[in-house]
Amino acid sequence: MAEEKKGWFKRLKEGLSKSTTKISTGITTLITHRKLDQATLDDLEELLISSDLGVETSAQLIQTLSKKKFGQDVTDEEIKTIFAEQIAGILEPAAQALSINPEHNPYIILVVGVNGSGKTTTIGKFAKAWMDQGKKVSIVAGDTFRAAAVEQLQIWGDRIGAPVITTKQGGDAAGLAFSAIEEAKERGDDVVIIDTAGRLQNKAALMQELKKIQRVIAKVDPSAPHSTLLVLDATTGQNALNQVEIFQRETQISGLIITKLDGTAKGGVVVAIAQKYALPLHAIGVGESVEDLHQFSAQAFARNLVGLEVKS
Repeated sequence: MAEEKKGWFKRLKEGLSKSTTKISTGITTLITHRKLDQATLDDLEELLISSDLGVETSAQLIQTLSKKKFGQDVTDEEIKTIFAEQIAGILEPAAQALSINPEHNPYIILVVGVNGSGKTTTIGKFAKAWMDQGKKVSIVAGDTFRAAAVEQLQIWGDRIGAPVITTKQGGDAAGLAFSAIEEAKERGDDVVIIDTAGRLQNKAALMQELKKIQRVIAKVDPSAPHSTLLVLDATTGQNALNQVEIFQRETQISGLIITKLDGTAKGGVVVAIAQKYALPLHAIGVGESVEDLHQFSAQAFARNLVGLEVKS
């Protein structure tokens, strides 16, 4: 277990390497064992903003740093430690594991996000994890217009032994979801995960279709969907913030999954999202294998982001 944890920390560090290098090197360059003055604070704030932490979060970090160290001799290590503590404090409330409430049978999960964000892979990973816990899981291929998405889910289904419910290409996703949930009830499934097409923010008709899926699901179970997860690609930076805003307004997101922390990610945006939207951040993905989707850790993320060693 300790080796597994160590391996995960290593993958997280690699996934955040681009952001870490920019922030850590930037701080070290700006701080040369001198007194912390206003010009340095301004430069640090500019560094944080350019690292995708957002204006509000960056201002908060700089304000805290100024209160603690203004006019004092300071090292880059001290600044990184202060920033890491503040970032962890922002992220901690968001670090919530996705739990399946057994009172809902089946527990219905709707997964949304733009094409290419990693929805289908995330669905496969979650399904495998829950099946390993003994749960009966079925998957609904609701991205009916994209054959590749359906095929990818079918590959996952074959690999883990989970039924994948499909319809003809271009078929009615809402109708598919309705019938799939009815079938899941008959089978006694514990969890139903519904994939959806990539809902581009400028496509109002597609957003309306997504709302239709939600209405139809509620006809089978008025309390459903029990979770609506937005999958975000960490390499898109500030665009991820825009996606949260649109999807939250249209679909009432219950939690987030961050994918593609692959070394090119703009990790600072995760902090900006947590600060602005206060949504649960259930998991982050750093690769393609099942083990590369992991419960979010605020402390590990924060320390890695600023270039500090993670305390195991």
